[in-house]
Amino acid sequence: MSTEVDQPPDRPAPDRPETIRAVPVRHPGRWVSIGVVAVLAAMFVNLLVTNDRFEWSFILDNIFAPPILRGAQTTVVMTLLAMSIGIGLGIVVAVMRLSPNPVLSWSAWLFTWFFRAVPRIVLLVLFGNLGILWQRLEFGLPFDRQLGALFGITDFNARIFGFDARTFLTGFLAGLLGLALSEAAYMAEIVRAGILSVGAGQSEAAAALGLSRFQTLRRIVLPQAMRAIVPPTGNELIALLKDTALLAYVPVTSELWFQLSAIGARTFKLFPMLVAACLWYLFLTSLLMVAQHFIERYFSRGYGTAHRARVRLRGLAGPRGA
Repeated sequence: MSTEVDQPPDRPAPDRPETIRAVPVRHPGRWVSIGVVAVLAAMFVNLLVTNDRFEWSFILDNIFAPPILRGAQTTVVMTLLAMSIGIGLGIVVAVMRLSPNPVLSWSAWLFTWFFRAVPRIVLLVLFGNLGILWQRLEFGLPFDRQLGALFGITDFNARIFGFDARTFLTGFLAGLLGLALSEAAYMAEIVRAGILSVGAGQSEAAAALGLSRFQTLRRIVLPQAMRAIVPPTGNELIALLKDTALLAYVPVTSELWFQLSAIGARTFKLFPMLVAACLWYLFLTSLLMVAQHFIERYFSRGYGTAHRARVRLRGLAGPRGA
């Protein structure tokens, strides 16, 4: 028997493929757009430098005046207080809106319906004039006089305590209530959307482990919902900072825009003070945008790229060779 194996006929070695010469894709439209933007930027800089109506020396002399600095401080304090109240109350209203209890759900809906429907400037003027309704605010049993008359008691009084409404409802407090309640309505919808973005299986698993609804909300749902809540909350914070300019209609005389406009009206140089207001609000909102960037990055730690996922897995596996 032959043990020879048939050998294939000799074949010529295949030619090596030619080196690919990559030709970069040209984008002439980019250069055209860059040229257009450069021309517009040069025109804008020329306007700032050559137009004497800006009166930069006057702006620099007044933009850091003590009343302006106090106004900026009032604006920041008002923004932080109103946002803190709005976030806390918004979480409560969002949980009420998602409650299976129809009374709580409809009460939360009415709250958001009213304070989202009425413009903030109208709310601020309304809260600034609440002293018209009550000269004195008193808390206790309602309809106490009618109840006393029903039982033949003429001097029946079931009021626990009270205070003068016009003294209590100062411009600052009225503005704070108006901004905080309006912000709470928007935050309630943002928080509700964030909670609904978390899968229902998370709550079901938490309930199977024996966690209460409050524990599930605090430990399971809200930490996962923060990734969807933080970006719109940052936008609301920036919008709230800008809306503090409406406090001039309450009025809150220590507010930033009120002080800037007062200097412009007193010196008959309104336009330079408008430019100064733009610079102040640009500066303050830029700080908030930087803070928002870091907060978003903090709450997005579990949703990074594949490289970050590999780094986390490598860290969980421990050192190589262990």
